[in-house]
Amino acid sequence: MVEPSQPGGEPKATRLSRTSTNMHNRRSFNWDDLKPFLAVARAGSTLGAAKLLGLSQPTIQRRIAALEKSLGCQLVERYPSGYRLSPLGAELFSRAQQIEKAVDDFSRHIQLHDGRLAGAIRVTCAEPLAPAVVTPIVDAFQAQHPSVHVELLITERLLDLNAGEADIAVRGYEDAPHGKHEIALIQRKVADIPWAVYASRTYVERHGKPSVPAEIGKHAIVALDGVFSKGRAARWLQMIAPNAVVSARNSSLLGLLASVKSGSGVAILSKGIGEPDPELVRVMEPNPPVIDWVYLLMHADLRNTPRFRTFFDFFVSESRRYRSVIRGETATRRSSG
Repeated sequence: MVEPSQPGGEPKATRLSRTSTNMHNRRSFNWDDLKPFLAVARAGSTLGAAKLLGLSQPTIQRRIAALEKSLGCQLVERYPSGYRLSPLGAELFSRAQQIEKAVDDFSRHIQLHDGRLAGAIRVTCAEPLAPAVVTPIVDAFQAQHPSVHVELLITERLLDLNAGEADIAVRGYEDAPHGKHEIALIQRKVADIPWAVYASRTYVERHGKPSVPAEIGKHAIVALDGVFSKGRAARWLQMIAPNAVVSARNSSLLGLLASVKSGSGVAILSKGIGEPDPELVRVMEPNPPVIDWVYLLMHADLRNTPRFRTFFDFFVSESRRYRSVIRGETATRRSSG
């Protein structure tokens, strides 16, 4: 407010009240403050958010608390089972997503005018593809282009390229990317993914093995869950053994592999995962074959930026050398005989 002038003098300088100043400070934040909030909202936990952002769980907790303090309101509610958005947090979530999209559009526009082969590229892929396929290709690319930093975002969650959660994705599909946000992306088919039924050697020694698909229902099943539960492989197993006892469910392919290796039951695995593992026996292959496809995806706005276009083309070319790895053809065949 403006204080009244003294008799015969000039008005005193304008001075904000303490209340107004505190309100301004309490509402101020920057874009980075919102990232942990968005990650917790999407993952449902600070641990999941930490994995998405590549930070520690305590860091996520501290940044959420700091954001709530700066805004002067509660955004999340803490429960023993995890975190939930508060009523206000739920309202602000959609607005935070709009901010995220606006920032991404701003950054992408800048990238379109960056003609240098330098900068960062964020590549997302599922965990099973990372060590044997994606990481070697990334290493080879960075050896040729040391000014480009490729950041791998390894997660089973399908990061949204349109929302700027990643720049390029290596991802498996039944046929082709078909979601409303994915059909507009640049797509290249990289390799096919054949599936087969596996069990651990110890399981086969104790329980025997099915010789025909109809016998799978007599065995314990380790089932796919989460984003994989609606896939072609999971549907095939459900069709073949609808009444089988499910001993475990896994939303992670590596978690599924670990359950099968422990002797929990039989499961359908991609041959690129099952064939190289010496502890597993291939019990049978579906007939007709169950096959998915690996695609490389990129947002169309990035194709004119040299580092993205160069990496995309490099990956497509180099991936031809790894098709046999994805198919499981490089491992010694270990059928049940």
